[in-house]
This record gives sequence, structure tokens and C-alpha cells, in this order.
Amino acid sequence: MARASWAPGRVNLIGEHTDYSGGLVLPAAIELGVAVEIDGTAPTVSLVSLEFGPAEPFAPDGGGAQATGWARYPQAVAAELAALGRPAVGLEGTVASDLPSGAGLSSSAALEVAVALGLCAVADFELEPLELALACQRAELRAVGVPCGILDQAGSVLGRRGAAILLDCGTLELRFVPVPEEAALVVLDSGVERRLEGSGYATRRAELEHALRLVGAERSTELELADLEQLDPLSLRRLRHVVTENGRVRRFAAALEAGDLRAAGRLLSESHASLRDDYEVSTPELDELVRVAEDAGAYGARLVGGGFGGSVLALADVETAGRLGGLVVHASDGARLKTYAKT
Repeated sequence: MARASWAPGRVNLIGEHTDYSGGLVLPAAIELGVAVEIDGTAPTVSLVSLEFGPAEPFAPDGGGAQATGWARYPQAVAAELAALGRPAVGLEGTVASDLPSGAGLSSSAALEVAVALGLCAVADFELEPLELALACQRAELRAVGVPCGILDQAGSVLGRRGAAILLDCGTLELRFVPVPEEAALVVLDSGVERRLEGSGYATRRAELEHALRLVGAERSTELELADLEQLDPLSLRRLRHVVTENGRVRRFAAALEAGDLRAAGRLLSESHASLRDDYEVSTPELDELVRVAEDAGAYGARLVGGGFGGSVLALADVETAGRLGGLVVHASDGARLKTYAKT
């Protein structure tokens, strides 16, 4: 029997740029993702991507010269797992993906999680799901210097079919929120590729953390709007986004549980306005996609992912989704190992 690890991308329904301030998020794993077919163990980690070609082999503990290109992510994952005690067992594997990169669906996190599962499998090394997600989060920072929160990796690891994950990124408490069957989640690509390491993502995080220090808070969930009144204009806008976004996450989850897609859609549109005006991570192309989706009958829409390009998520009914075009995705199960008969 052959083995493969698989990890999905994720769509974050609402709760953007809140994870790294200990805020609330509501991601769902999707049916598209990254697979690593495990061809066997080896003295090194030797991976070939069907899309990008072979990576330079690296040590099982992630040591040695730093890899370049897409191989930075697997090498960083190996290093983080080694720090947790994973035995130094290498593997040969083939990486395949049906997840579009740069679209805000977290292709990098899916790659990290799929590689992590494969490395754990060949070494008979087990981690709790959230511990695995945290290791992959640290790998993202190690690989490309992006100080991301836990959102992407947790969404990929914890996904459940038909549900989104309401996650408090400060306490890591979570619960599953059913997504109504009549809800269509439509991803519309702006055509502007997003690369977080070359965007203003790190700047926004630094601005938000500065604002948190000014008000003496560790987590955005500790704050109300009244706590922001004495801030300078920039710090006010950055914190106002995350404080109001936390509230929108709570109300959005309640709207889904009540089956009120119109209320949920309004919250998506409010989220986009906040990301555009207070957090300033939108682009003209994203703004236009939101307008087009709403004019076509979507309940609401907003940019998804870190911004600065990528995609828009529209919430619609099935009939409207057909008019919007784009990619219809569904809340799906999270990362897993597969065994199959090799032909």
C-alpha cells in the first residue's frame, strides 16, 4: 500500500487580520489542496513538485544551507518538527496541488501541513492537531519572514465537512459552526497575485501591535471602541478594524446558525469596508469585484486572505452563484493521511 498526505486550502469566511492580535476568526477548509505522495524514506528530504519541479534535497532536520523558492516551506517545516523531537527520517515524495497560489486560499499553509503530515508519518511521530498547526505557523515565519497568525494552518488542520471553525486565536478555544446547505461560497480571483512577503502585511501587523501597546492590551478581544478614543488617527483605524471585526465574527456565526444569509452577507460587506478604509489592505481590483458581486445579487462580499491582491469571497444562493462565475467552494474535511493501492 502506498501513502499520501493531503492538506486543504481554506477560505476564511470572516475575521481578517485578527488572528495575530488574539482575535476571532471563522475559517473553513475547502475541497482543494496539496498532496504529497510518499515514495519512500531516504537519507534526505527529496521532493518534486509537479508544478514547480524538483527541490534541492535537504537534511531531515531542516539543517544545512537555506533552500530557495517553494522548497523554503518544506525545509522550515522539517526544522520546526525536529525542534519538537521528530526523529531524523528523510523521505522522497511528489507534491501535487489543485489549489491556486496567490489567490488568498492559503496554498502555502496547505503545503506546510501536507509536508508536516508526511514527515510525521515516515518517522512514526505524532502531534496533536493544534500543535501541528502551530509548528506550521512557525515554519511560515522561518521560511519567508511573514509573521502570520494561526488562522491558515488551523483552518487546514481542523476542517470539518459542512462547518466553519469559530476559533479564538488568543485562547485557541474553538467550536464548529454549521454552514447552511443553501449557502454558496464563491471565490472570485482579482487577477492580482498576492505575495505576503512582498506586501504591506508585516507593516500592518507592526502598526496594530504598536496600537495594542498604546492601550495596554495583549489581545484585541479585551477591547471595546471606547478604549480607542485617545489614540492617534492611524492607530485608531488599525485597532478599530480588529475590534469591530471580532464583533462581526460573532454576529456572522450567529447568522449562519440562524440560517440568515442576508444578515451574514451584510456583515461580509461591512468587513470589506473596514479592511478597505481602516486597515487599508484592499486594491481597486478587489473593490470592483465586491461591487460587481453585490450588483449581481450576492448577499455580500469581501476580500479574503491578507489583501493586497488575491481574491474576493462572495456569499450567495446557488442560483446567484451560477451568475457570478468564479470558484464555488464548500466547507470540507481537514488534513489527513491516505493509503491506497499503487498501480
